[in-house]
Amino acid sequence: MNKNFNLPRKSIYYEEDKFILLHGDSFKLLKKLPDKSIDVIFADPPYFLSNGGITVASGKMVTVDKADWDKGVETKDKLKYNRTWIKECRRVLKDNGTIWISGTFHNIYYVGVSLEMEGFSIINNITWRKTNPPPNISTRAFTHSTETILWARKQLTPKKKGKHLFNYQHMKEINEGKQMKDVWEFSLTPKREKLEGKHPTQKPLSLLERIILASTDEGDVVLDPFNGSGTTGIACKMLNRRYVGIEREIEYLKLTEKRYTMIRGKEKKK
Repeated sequence: MNKNFNLPRKSIYYEEDKFILLHGDSFKLLKKLPDKSIDVIFADPPYFLSNGGITVASGKMVTVDKADWDKGVETKDKLKYNRTWIKECRRVLKDNGTIWISGTFHNIYYVGVSLEMEGFSIINNITWRKTNPPPNISTRAFTHSTETILWARKQLTPKKKGKHLFNYQHMKEINEGKQMKDVWEFSLTPKREKLEGKHPTQKPLSLLERIILASTDEGDVVLDPFNGSGTTGIACKMLNRRYVGIEREIEYLKLTEKRYTMIRGKEKKK
């Protein structure tokens, strides 16, 4: 697939058929992708919530800190950070393409403002209601049980928006014949999806499958500029979409490769 993108070989960590993993900084590697080459983008950027707080996991008290890339920054820096990568995403996205971005209250409002400032129009504000959230052990606030996913299209001119793809009928079919609402219920990522390793912000595969089914057709190119554990790529593999993932941490690229290899192995046995 790289022949369509002409990416520098040194940046390619793994490539097979319709699946490419790039190793490096998203801000730099996004600039290497051609204009209007991507159909849909899913992004799970840093939430900036790693500031020494605590939560509960498997019945134990643990820190909420993820890694250095998730540490809090000043307000102006959050906006600058999000505008920078969203601007590049707009350039590589086709005029009729869309972008999905997930987050919590720690970052999603900055994401929303950045989207509008960088030439996007928000289509939906999806609320992911977690069916099994960890309790709030501080007892000083309500339990945090949701995340927001913004779905946006390009604003081509002040009066013209991109004609985005929405597989409305399929969404209705999987919702028992009723229009699908913007509140989705999924559990946290199950253990069976962490057999090859763990990532601190790993999303459930069912969530990414719905996003991809809602906004892409088979053969479309999906980009994830914050690949992480590669759930977006795994969903693309299972649904016959092409995938480009960018990740700066080698350990998470290795994890993604292991997950991809496992899925591929299962397909060959069928």
